[in-house]
Amino acid sequence: MAMTHLAEQRPRLLARVRRLRGQIDAIERALEAEADCTALLHLIAGARGAMAGLMAEVVEDHVQHHLARPADALDRPAAEALLALIRTYLR
Repeated sequence: MAMTHLAEQRPRLLARVRRLRGQIDAIERALEAEADCTALLHLIAGARGAMAGLMAEVVEDHVQHHLARPADALDRPAAEALLALIRTYLR
């Protein structure tokens, strides 16, 4: 089932994925070059943060479009609380 709201965000999401791919490639190059553990850990942490950011963006979009119906004001506060919790967890 196609999600039109994701189609609207496709260019931005693809840009995030491409940056993430670049970060993973950098980790691979560092391993091949037998880089210092500290440098490798920094690269891994950066990729982990990028993945968490991508996940947060997709989850937020999902909640906004599927759980918090704009016409139903009673759902909005619960959805916002859920989003705040998810943002905290994913960072």
